[in-house]
Amino acid sequence: MEQCGLLTSLKVPVPLKSISVDVIIRGFVADVVSELQYQNEEKNPVETTFVFPLDDEAAVYAFEGLIGGTRIEAQIREKQQAEQEYQDAVSEGRQAFLLEREENANDIFTCSLGNLPPGGEAILKLRYVQALAVEPDDAVRFVLPAVLNPRYVPEGSEGGTVSQKIPRMSKEAVPYTLSLSAKVESPYVIKRVDSKCSLVQNMSEDRTAAQVSLAKGHKFDRDVELLIYYEDVHKTSTILEIGKSGAAPGSLMGDPALLLSLYPNIVAAKAGQCVSGEFIFLLDRSGSMDTLMGNSVGTQSRIESAKETLIFLLKSLPLGCYFNIFGFGSTYDSFYPQSVKYTQQTMDASVQRVKELHCDLGGTEIVKPLKAIYSQPCVEGHPRQVFVFTDGEVCNTNEVIAVVRHNSHFHRCFSFGIGEGASTSLVKGIARAAGGSAEFITGKERMQAKALQSLKKALQPAVSGISLSWELPSGLEANLVGSGPQVIFQGQRCLIYAQIRGQPQTSGSMEGTAVVRYNFQNETQTETIKFSFQLEKTERLPVHRLAAQALLKELEEDKEKMEEKRVLALETSLSSGVVCSQTAYVGVNTELGKPIQGPLLRRDIECYDSLGSSGPLFLEQVASWRNRRSTLREAREYHNHQDNLCYSLYKQKKCCTD
Repeated sequence: MEQCGLLTSLKVPVPLKSISVDVIIRGFVADVVSELQYQNEEKNPVETTFVFPLDDEAAVYAFEGLIGGTRIEAQIREKQQAEQEYQDAVSEGRQAFLLEREENANDIFTCSLGNLPPGGEAILKLRYVQALAVEPDDAVRFVLPAVLNPRYVPEGSEGGTVSQKIPRMSKEAVPYTLSLSAKVESPYVIKRVDSKCSLVQNMSEDRTAAQVSLAKGHKFDRDVELLIYYEDVHKTSTILEIGKSGAAPGSLMGDPALLLSLYPNIVAAKAGQCVSGEFIFLLDRSGSMDTLMGNSVGTQSRIESAKETLIFLLKSLPLGCYFNIFGFGSTYDSFYPQSVKYTQQTMDASVQRVKELHCDLGGTEIVKPLKAIYSQPCVEGHPRQVFVFTDGEVCNTNEVIAVVRHNSHFHRCFSFGIGEGASTSLVKGIARAAGGSAEFITGKERMQAKALQSLKKALQPAVSGISLSWELPSGLEANLVGSGPQVIFQGQRCLIYAQIRGQPQTSGSMEGTAVVRYNFQNETQTETIKFSFQLEKTERLPVHRLAAQALLKELEEDKEKMEEKRVLALETSLSSGVVCSQTAYVGVNTELGKPIQGPLLRRDIECYDSLGSSGPLFLEQVASWRNRRSTLREAREYHNHQDNLCYSLYKQKKCCTD
């Protein structure tokens, strides 16, 4: 194989041999250890790059490898220092690896494995903790995406661009298997655990614990999904976790941390009580929206899917509300100068105009149209609801989220990620910043249900005015980590983190009480939760990691007091081990290896063509690893460049409107 070529033939050995995953699920939290085994079967040393998406709410906190029989535990460092250590090690012939998060994307990670010699074997172990979402039927959902497949990029390859297509293989040709073991522990009674995959289950007698594993020989050809059904899932619960050994008292990691899970059973408003608001739809019309939703034959384009969703929502709006439709790319436009009243006539005219829309506005610049929307006066008595439709390919995610948050006091934002690989960081981030909710549309079969679910939330009053008070043993106090939740919609769970500071003045058995108050439909409701101060000891510290992740997300999305918050974010990341935009994990074998013999190659690994996965299409658009630090940014800037070029030609009448 030439250095500039891709592994396009199924006859070429694939280095990944096996994937083993161990999961502990407790309530709404999953702690995951993923182990991947590689073997280089080529005649030259290779440098692999593993590009993988994780959910926006996942926190990577540890990384280690076993390379050539030597265990290397990665250390978290400031990003520049980590990258320098990695480059120095590779150039000296040492074995090394580097794990970091892509710039401006909280949901994409890259792992670089340097100097894997011919015949060499490497086992990589990744640890992360994740907050789990709830399905409409109250099932708590854990997903291991099939996109957890590594990729190589050949150095100097002309194909190493964002338009590059990763070779696909059939299910029968997948050369590696997945073993997954999940332990479910719960303060609630476990009704059952379901999955589309074949499972082996063992439930405890009191049904508070279950051991679940995949049937032997499972091929990792599609997402692995576990749906856990709890009996008292709406009952508020707590987990109190002891601090990290050796960490300074008074710090987030040194003090005990408490997780309070709030999932209120909200009764939908009665007929006539729905909110008749002002609905503003913001539709992405950049060039990237003209790509297909997936790889199957007959798959529609992203813009057509977004238009169908928008038309469905337009036809479902209540009479008497107000609405407007914006399109954005390099520039933006709107159907009306200001929002108009919703009537049969305005609805019919708008539906017809939506059908005629094209991807003709150039690159993806969402900040300007958002600011234009926020600059318009709200319609009195009609709360503003903004619906955003985008494939998420922007290079200034944090700036967009900051703009939405800055204006969150007078609107709610509901977002739709269109197509496989839509950025969870952007789509979830803007919804979270303005008290809305996010949905991802990857096919027609669930589009209407998801669109209707968001509209129902926009029409329903939400739980707001959430506050906590504490009754703790003398000498202790509880401080919220971050600003805490602002709003909860029907079907949403809320995780609240608190740091327990101080030293108790008494010994023996102790109890604490948390009192949660919130407003719903002009009524104040109160929940009182008692918990024991018998601290749980665990080396994995999932509550502390998630608390750090919540704090980091808030610090990095807020641009005010930038330097002060940047320093706090760096300190939090280094002490907790949770990777942020300023840090990375680096592992280096301290024993000096022999000089590299032969050219160091990079390769693309063929992936199973899983349409159920959220990542393969996105990975096809990732640029060459040679400029790895800016991989995602370059990919998205490339899209914007192509979009702008097409838009310029369109303006000059040199290409069609499509």
